[in-house]
Amino acid sequence: MGEFELIERYFKRPTQKAVLGVGDDCALLAPTPGMQLAISSDMLVEGRHFLSTVDPARLGHKALAVNLSDLAACGATPIAFTLALSLPRVDEAWLAGFSSGLLQLADAHGCELVGGDTTQGPLNICITVFGEVPPGDALLRHNAQVGDDIYISGTVGDARLALEVFRGTQSLDAAGLEFARLRMERPTPRVALGTALRGVANAAIDVSDGLLGDLGHILKRSGVGAQIDTAWLQSSNTQRHSAGLEADAGISPWLAALSWNKRLDYALAGGDDYELCFTAPVEQREMVHAAAWESDTPVTRIGRITAQQGLVVLDPHGQPIARRFASFDHFA
Repeated sequence: MGEFELIERYFKRPTQKAVLGVGDDCALLAPTPGMQLAISSDMLVEGRHFLSTVDPARLGHKALAVNLSDLAACGATPIAFTLALSLPRVDEAWLAGFSSGLLQLADAHGCELVGGDTTQGPLNICITVFGEVPPGDALLRHNAQVGDDIYISGTVGDARLALEVFRGTQSLDAAGLEFARLRMERPTPRVALGTALRGVANAAIDVSDGLLGDLGHILKRSGVGAQIDTAWLQSSNTQRHSAGLEADAGISPWLAALSWNKRLDYALAGGDDYELCFTAPVEQREMVHAAAWESDTPVTRIGRITAQQGLVVLDPHGQPIARRFASFDHFA
């Protein structure tokens, strides 16, 4: 099978949002009048971002999900995407699974595949995604305000838990492993929450390299600091209720069953979660919970923005934790 037959069979589809899609030198997009374009690119490399044994349908899903997560962090609605795909060889079974997972997620978010490139080489997937957002409504990293609450969506640390199982440093029962592996290989982009937070949140970022490391980008861009509480990481439902938190907030039951130090490491510095970390004024708490309800996405308040720059992590008793939580760095 040649390059163009491969594209025709697995990736060419009719488009409705694009003026012109796959099949020409350029795709032509016509954004909604008055809207701004939001554009992001992410690359997934075999052996660096995913295992060679991953199910191709899950890989197709994740390849697009990590890009949609960037749009979610900006509060943008998906429009279209391009796919650049390097393949060692033509494997029709692999292509069928990969394209199925990719396009099912695209359809779920109304995001059309409008172009890209294919070539022979090491397995490498690069997607550029296009979204739109009303002028002035984009959620950006530089607008966190002193006194803002800090929130995290969904649960964090599960992808790191799966990775440690694969590394042989952690054990899980079958149900726990399947849950953690799904969180690592098939993340949920929080697009609905991102759009619901427009006009509510001040700043946002998606958690890809680790919660505290990614929050650090907000702090640096905004010129502020943060205080993070860790009561939400308590394993006991009673303890968490007494702290005013939802019983299942922030971490999964499998993470809650780990030792305290592992919970800290996996949740605060695990990475690959693709949840949203965002800040919002205290007076917007009801609106934050309304956005969570509207988008069917749980959110957990985990701290606050401070005037003094730097990041302080407090234990459940309110005492500073004297540890460094390193996030993922491709070149470290």
